Amino acid sequence: MTQPRSVTENSLIIATLLLLCWLPLPAASNSYWAGALFSLVTGLLTLTWALFQAGKPSSHNRALPKALPMFFLLLITQLWVLIQWLTGITTDNAETFHYLILGLGYSFLFILIVGLFHTRRRLTILVSTLIVSATLQAFYGSFMTLSGIEWLLFSPKTSNHGVVTGTFVSRNHLAGYLVMTLGCGIGLLMALRDGAPLRWKTLLEMLMGPKARLRLALVIMVIALVMTRSRMGNTAFFAALLAVGALFVLLNKEHRLRNSLILASIIVIDVLVISQFFGLEQLRDRIVATQFEDQLDGDVVVQQKNVIRTDVFGYAIEQFYDRPMTGFGAGAFESSFQAYPGADIRGHFDHAHNDYLQFAIEYGMVGLLPLIAFVLLAIYHALRSLWRTESWYRSGMGFGTSMAILGLLIHSFADFNLQIPANAATFVTICAIAVLARYHRKTRRREH
Repeated sequence: MTQPRSVTENSLIIATLLLLCWLPLPAASNSYWAGALFSLVTGLLTLTWALFQAGKPSSHNRALPKALPMFFLLLITQLWVLIQWLTGITTDNAETFHYLILGLGYSFLFILIVGLFHTRRRLTILVSTLIVSATLQAFYGSFMTLSGIEWLLFSPKTSNHGVVTGTFVSRNHLAGYLVMTLGCGIGLLMALRDGAPLRWKTLLEMLMGPKARLRLALVIMVIALVMTRSRMGNTAFFAALLAVGALFVLLNKEHRLRNSLILASIIVIDVLVISQFFGLEQLRDRIVATQFEDQLDGDVVVQQKNVIRTDVFGYAIEQFYDRPMTGFGAGAFESSFQAYPGADIRGHFDHAHNDYLQFAIEYGMVGLLPLIAFVLLAIYHALRSLWRTESWYRSGMGFGTSMAILGLLIHSFADFNLQIPANAATFVTICAIAVLARYHRKTRRREH
């Protein structure tokens, strides 16, 4: 009886890791077929795990009971989306049904991650998989841009030429993905520290020793992040790194110098030295400008958009006030917003370019409040792990998840990463890791 269960659980772990690596590949899974495939596979994996879990005599997963309130909050939101769809609240039935399917996929993925990766070894494998996936995205995107080939995975680019996008259509969405995975990578680097006395030898080993592969992965990701020329993506990364890094250094009094050197090496070596050769100056010039870029069809300018984003946000806020409680329906922003902009807004907007506004407009406060509570609980678990200064590993993982969550929340003020399935699923995974960082099991017991 023991062997079949072990094979089943290992198969579920491998399948989940492969799913996380697959999500960014087909244009960030931002299509009906890719989203449906993600939800179907996630649902089947979760059902298999639930049946497997029911057959076990007992569970040693301490994280699972702590994650259930967050899982139920996600399900409450999906129930509200179902009500929007059934009662005709939504202005776009097809999109709302699509978002319902995606939302169920995110919910199942969250509980599946918590259920499977509740030991330290498994958690390290999970985080390492996200880092490997992001490093491959960064390397592939950088190579495509530097070589001039400019392809996504299966087709040539039709926009965003000259900047890194990986297999994502938008550079901003690759930047959002890298912001989250860089947080995980830096967190893993901090989690794998040792308590040896700080000497020049240990400092060199820290920078060039066994963790060199992880440091190299971080370098590649930072280079790609800079080469995306994403203003808010880079701003979010550095703001989150400085904010969480400062808190981390202040909390860890005993090893303050060592931790400061590690974080300083990331900032100085990765950013000020290496990124200088890959477009840091061009990124700086883009950050100075605050207007939309030209909308391109290939390399031809088809429409000038000299519209400041706050003008669009103003009309979006007016739309929210029309249905503050019920919303216009999940995924219905594109169909409902077009009646609101004045003559000063030209062009078609399929997203609000602000996740907070778009969620409020689509879900209303009824559907938005459970999502806010979900994120706040994830931040709470991440910070409590960060506070566990007696545990190198837990505090390091708390650092990583805090930075990843904060980074994407900052980025969400000027983009719509959470409307992209690959990024939304990765964000939900990191929220699950935040719970696991605090409640994972250090030593694996024998499973029967």
